[in-house]
Amino acid sequence: METHPDLVGTRERHALAERAATTPRAQAIEMMALVTGLYLAASPWIVGFNGGGFSRLAIVNLITGLAYALLMSGGFGRAYDRTHSMAWAACALGAWTIIAPWVVAGNVDTTRTVVNNVITGIVALLLALAASAAARARSGRQDQGAYGGAYGAGR
Repeated sequence: METHPDLVGTRERHALAERAATTPRAQAIEMMALVTGLYLAASPWIVGFNGGGFSRLAIVNLITGLAYALLMSGGFGRAYDRTHSMAWAACALGAWTIIAPWVVAGNVDTTRTVVNNVITGIVALLLALAASAAARARSGRQDQGAYGGAYGAGR
């Protein structure tokens, strides 16, 4: 049972995922994404657009920022096989952050709301794309090493 190709392949995938999750690049992307998400969540109070007619955008930024931080910070260590799809969901949140000042009901398209959301959204989008690229690169190496080596050795 210990030499079954499926078991060997699973062990190799998990070992590769552990190595990929501990690379400096993956850790840097994860940390920057966490900071970006937390900043987005707190930005209405940091930038100062949480009062008056901006309450809807403040709530949108709070929820979007927390969702982004949770998606991006949990991907590399605990669920690396799903990082690719999680990163694409985070890309959607980054794009939403960019357009939110114009979409959210009310007159919230002031300079500080637009600048804050556009810059934060672009950073979030780029970090999510970097995470997606890292997951795709890892997936390509995993498929070649795990399946090629495990099934090729038994034939």
